[in-house]
Amino acid sequence: MAIKNYVMVCGGTGCESSHASEIYKNLLYEVEAQGLKDDVQVLKTGCFGFCEKGPIVKILPDENFYVEVKPEDAKEIVAENLLKGRVVERLQYKDESTIGGDKTDIKFYHKQLRIVLRNCGTINPEEINDYIARDGYAALEKALFEMSPEDVIEELKKSALRGRGGAGFPAWMKWNFTRQRDNEEKYVVCNADEGDPGAYMDRSVLEGDPHSVLEAMTIAGKTVGANLGIIYIRAEYPLAIERLEIAMEQAREVGLLGKDILGSGFDFDIEVRLGAGAFVCGEETALLQSVEGSRGMPVPKPPFPAVEGLFKKPTVINNVETFANIPVILNKGGEWFSQFGTEGSKGTKVFALTGKIQNSGLVEVPMGTSLREIIYDIGGGIPNGKKFKAVQTGGPSGGMITAEHLDTPIDFDNLIKIGSMMGSGGMIVMDEDDCIVDVTKFYMEFCVEESCGKCAPCRIGTRKILDILENITTGKGKPEDLDTMTRIAHAMTKASLCMLGGSAGNPVLSSIKNFPEEYKAHIEDQSCPSGKCKALVKYEIIAEKCIGCTVCARKCPVNCIVGEKKKPHVITQDACIKCGACYDGCKFDAIKVS
Repeated sequence: MAIKNYVMVCGGTGCESSHASEIYKNLLYEVEAQGLKDDVQVLKTGCFGFCEKGPIVKILPDENFYVEVKPEDAKEIVAENLLKGRVVERLQYKDESTIGGDKTDIKFYHKQLRIVLRNCGTINPEEINDYIARDGYAALEKALFEMSPEDVIEELKKSALRGRGGAGFPAWMKWNFTRQRDNEEKYVVCNADEGDPGAYMDRSVLEGDPHSVLEAMTIAGKTVGANLGIIYIRAEYPLAIERLEIAMEQAREVGLLGKDILGSGFDFDIEVRLGAGAFVCGEETALLQSVEGSRGMPVPKPPFPAVEGLFKKPTVINNVETFANIPVILNKGGEWFSQFGTEGSKGTKVFALTGKIQNSGLVEVPMGTSLREIIYDIGGGIPNGKKFKAVQTGGPSGGMITAEHLDTPIDFDNLIKIGSMMGSGGMIVMDEDDCIVDVTKFYMEFCVEESCGKCAPCRIGTRKILDILENITTGKGKPEDLDTMTRIAHAMTKASLCMLGGSAGNPVLSSIKNFPEEYKAHIEDQSCPSGKCKALVKYEIIAEKCIGCTVCARKCPVNCIVGEKKKPHVITQDACIKCGACYDGCKFDAIKVS
């Protein structure tokens, strides 16, 4: 009997943490209990991208899009929607653009173009036939039987695909360098060591569409003459690792991985290597050192890995997002891919949109889309009526972009021009309540923690800048500190061994340039306008508003608030630990922060 309805349950890490597996099991149980087993198929997919509204359940073919679903909602979804054909209105997502819950009519998706994320939220990532049904492994078949290695390189060249790991190096050129090397032993490596704060693009692709990466790596192996691929992924991505291993086993079983693939005579297999979560191992030479069993530290270039990489053999190394584009490019053609984007940056880019934003989630847009479109049209703007302050792109290696540049078309070159960078795709939005100096200190703390310490500019420079920022945020800053940090940041950019140190100064340089008044307030006025730097914050009770209810005194953990009942109270400043409990507890707005 033909299936009448498909029930798609988001199975990404975010939804899994909100009981998606329990929702899935309950739906399976209810479908059987209602006698719908022959008519309804329940599938667990990868991430839908709309993470703010997860867990998500989507019903096909009606396109009903249910959000913030709980395990106990499964019974109603089956009884009402699947059995009686009635929409569960309370779960149905609605915005001003939604028509009947159709995902294509939800504003969050309007300006997106899903190439990398084409299968995420659409297929069961643990079932290879789902991938094959959507043109999966058709590109590999072309590369094995219809195209020469030169043809594949030429198609990549037409596409103008640039690496999505951050550097933006042309993919075709990297592959061609390795292909031209006269070595019997070569390697293909996938960099899945995504470590930027707030970034989860690569993890979600591997969770939702692992076969796209396996197919692309096998195509790369055939093109450059390699027989072994390695996926380097951090161990704290257990779901991605599990689904990768399932996908590899299924591919081997049907002859799409391993010996004599599809009877072509070409052998290629893939291994998974687990990283310990060192951010520096996102740098390609440090990653290769880790795979070889050494401590993950970068080595000088040249030679570049494409010429002398893993075990000193030619190695193609791309990140997950770059590989995920390859099957589509071969199936639809490089010219098709290159119609999207800008002159120097073709195709799409996946961003993890997080921070002070209404609709956090995974966003894939054509290169050239403006920040304003992403933050306001897709992201829904800043919550709680707050004002936009800045957006950080490129993680700890990027810069803070102000409202002045919201209409800048996003691509590799434009972001660099305005003092930031693409990076792997993290995008963190800040509002008026965020302290730029405190955020800059957070990124520098991250860089100090993650620096491998091999080169002095990074090891000493990041530590020195962090010390200065600590002084500024605790009332010990000096006017000359800004010049000192600027000089150190520029020196790190020029002299560091790898881009961890080479770009660590970007948040400092961009924040000093774009928010000088905040640094001035911290240094000259000994105050934090946003109230985030505790050492510079002073809580005071407004006598005219205080009714002496004693709530603040009872909330205070160090008993530094004194006064009689029904009379104005006073905060003993020397004893105050700046915790804010009094401010949060006062219902009469009688406490001010200065």
